[in-house]
Amino acid sequence: MTFPPGQATGAHPPDSDPVTVFESAESLGDGFRNLRQSQGRSIAELSSVTRIHTKYLRAMEENDFALLPSRVFAIGYARGYALALGLDDQTAVERFKRESPDGTVPLQAPTGIAFEDVRRHSPLLVGSVAMVIVAVIGWNVFQRISQARAPQPVTIEALPENWDQSDPATRDVVVLGVPQPPPPDQTTPGLYITPGLEAELTGIDPADPAAIAAALASAPPVQAAFNPRGPVFGASAATSQVILQARKPASLVVTRSDGRVLFARQLALGEAWRAPTDVPATVDVSDVTAFDIYLNGEYGGRLSGTITPLGPLNARAQALARQSAAAIEAERQAQVRARAASAPAAVPTPVPLASAPAVAAPPAN
Repeated sequence: MTFPPGQATGAHPPDSDPVTVFESAESLGDGFRNLRQSQGRSIAELSSVTRIHTKYLRAMEENDFALLPSRVFAIGYARGYALALGLDDQTAVERFKRESPDGTVPLQAPTGIAFEDVRRHSPLLVGSVAMVIVAVIGWNVFQRISQARAPQPVTIEALPENWDQSDPATRDVVVLGVPQPPPPDQTTPGLYITPGLEAELTGIDPADPAAIAAALASAPPVQAAFNPRGPVFGASAATSQVILQARKPASLVVTRSDGRVLFARQLALGEAWRAPTDVPATVDVSDVTAFDIYLNGEYGGRLSGTITPLGPLNARAQALARQSAAAIEAERQAQVRARAASAPAAVPTPVPLASAPAVAAPPAN
């Protein structure tokens, strides 16, 4: 909606304030009419400026809002009329909404009504909740009382202090038997062991206590086995015989003979590194007491210095592996000889002599 220059803001005499004239009126229509008359303008002139029909402008000045079209157009007419007179359109619209409320919007109940209803009915609600609680507690008490049983006398009589099993007077008071074993587990079958299999594999008769004691006395001490307690870096388990495991956080740097770094890492507690068997390298650690050596999976002591060649460690592991293999082979040979010596000597079976072939008698002449 456009207005000619000089009229959009309201062309009125300098000594008249449009806001004062509008706000001093008793109603919206009176304010529009008084301000229009103070500016010396006609309804026809304002109708041409606002593009609003004269009957609608006259209806607003007479506060006859029923003649206006729908509420959206009526608010637009009030806004356009205010702008043409030099007023704030939002102020005029708010005054129009107050003097002509929307009848399609239902009235809202005052906020305090619901609270007053609650206060009025609160004693009844509290009494109902209390009755329910008392009923629940009473029902539980009644159930417990009805199901309670009177204490029964103990049928077990204590033995007299002078009880004697050999005395005929007190012998029949109680009869004690030997303790019975617990019932066997019916869900787990017993472990089946093939007869003779253990003796055949180990060379020790499990039924011979002397053989078992001798084997335990001659057995070498068992070393601590490698227990991975974190990530294991380096070579695979099948291609490594030396493992370095961290006892506490420390750095481990492995350098090849040509100066290239093979492995470098700050290892945490329990982490380990497998050394390759065919790579010449040097192990450099930040703390010599922070690493354990495991050779062929068994504990082999600790590092002797912060810088240790990898070759001697691999050679030591290989020597221990050969010694272990030789000991196993020697034990196997001894078992074979022992079994051969304990077996009865084979008695040769006599071979029957072959009978001479019968000689044919010469023919008679």
